[in-house]
Amino acid sequence: MTGVRAGNAVIDGEVVGKKWRMALEIKSSHDDPIRGIGQLVEALSHGYQAAALVTSLRHAKHIDKSVFKDGLVLLGIDSKTRVHQIYP
Repeated sequence: MTGVRAGNAVIDGEVVGKKWRMALEIKSSHDDPIRGIGQLVEALSHGYQAAALVTSLRHAKHIDKSVFKDGLVLLGIDSKTRVHQIYP
């Protein structure tokens, strides 16, 4: 997968609409979610309207929800590949 440059960070992907852009950062259970959140904040400061951290549902439930505000979204994927919006 090729990353997308957003300022000094490289995010995993983006979703583009007619007048908005959303940054995506995908983290496995072995990756550091703090680094992913930092990359998403960098993307928000460089023109993205929203940013989503995507990880397993089990790991998403252990992340402090107070971090996710002002355009940040936390998504968890379960073992049946269903996507759950954890926060907001």
